[in-house]
Amino acid sequence: MQISEVTATTVDVPLLELDETLGIGPYVTNHGQVESMERVLVRVETDDGISGWGEMRTFLSPAATESIIEDGIAPLIEGQSPFETERLRRQVFIEYTNIELFFSAVETACWDIVGKALNKPVFELLGGATAPYQTTAMNAAAGGRESATARDVEFAFCLGILPPSESRAKAREAVDAGFSVLKTKAGRDWQQDVARIKAMDDEVDGKLEFRLDPNQGWSLDQAVRVGAALEDAGIYLQYMEQPIRVNAHESLATLRQRLRQPIAPNEDTYIPNNLRSLIEAGAMDVAVLDLTPAGGIAGLRQQAAIVEDAGIPYTHHCAFDLGIRTAAILHAVHGLPGFSLPPDTTYYAWEDDIITDPFSVTDGTMRVPDAPGLGIDVDQDAVDEYQV
Repeated sequence: MQISEVTATTVDVPLLELDETLGIGPYVTNHGQVESMERVLVRVETDDGISGWGEMRTFLSPAATESIIEDGIAPLIEGQSPFETERLRRQVFIEYTNIELFFSAVETACWDIVGKALNKPVFELLGGATAPYQTTAMNAAAGGRESATARDVEFAFCLGILPPSESRAKAREAVDAGFSVLKTKAGRDWQQDVARIKAMDDEVDGKLEFRLDPNQGWSLDQAVRVGAALEDAGIYLQYMEQPIRVNAHESLATLRQRLRQPIAPNEDTYIPNNLRSLIEAGAMDVAVLDLTPAGGIAGLRQQAAIVEDAGIPYTHHCAFDLGIRTAAILHAVHGLPGFSLPPDTTYYAWEDDIITDPFSVTDGTMRVPDAPGLGIDVDQDAVDEYQV
């Protein structure tokens, strides 16, 4: 079996608006806001007639992202076996850039092809149901519900920057929908960030754990103030995600020493070799990993092994993922060892999806598909409707 063609198509799908249940649009962050999100869908075809799918966000523009995939990566891998995902990832090399970022969706599509060819779901190819929280903490969090199975993955609810009163209402929606963790963006006003967490914690009476993510938006002193103010209020975050700028590992280590709030680098983990630097500096309590900058599922497996060996818990980042990448994340966190905290998701907030059988978010969980490959089929009519 050989790769015969690689194509990329960009779609733009709107988010549910804030006044709708579980709606989060416009989603406001430290550096902008979104009401819809462009996603690039990558299809890899083979000479055996089996095709696979991957998904990633756009970079610079849809046309630029599609061109890098179709005109840059495709010629490097066409005519080669989709089974050799690790070799392909290491082979795709371009000086001065992290081309793995763009290869990731192609790599995911190769896993989809291999699973279909072998009639096995991707999580079985990875080792099969290894994440400890799937069989312990997840089922405990489910309270013994009959719906909880070994394939139900718990997720964290994600929320943009809102006034404290509106954040309070959304926290109630998250609890009522069965979520136990809420991640909110931050960074424009650290005092308002503290007020929002306090308001949400008060609204749900301790029924939610919180993650606070300013996307590098605080200075070191502001991060200290936020963490200390929450500690004084008796609120201990599940973690602070990338509170200060990347490549300031000694400052992150200082922050860990100053606070009792766990520190969780995210954007720092996108930079090659930073994981080892963060570990050596004592700069993280939790790692927030992402398969796209890692170069795909095989790259994510390599990163997970590094932080697991250091005894550091880790979870998976969300990038407004539609059904294809959501499926890939489900298989990865279920099949790779050590994912002990719920991944982030905004899947509940899409108006639509581009797969024929969208995932159901039940009690804050989604179920890992057990059909071959990623276990999803793409709805071409939906792709045509939302294509950029």
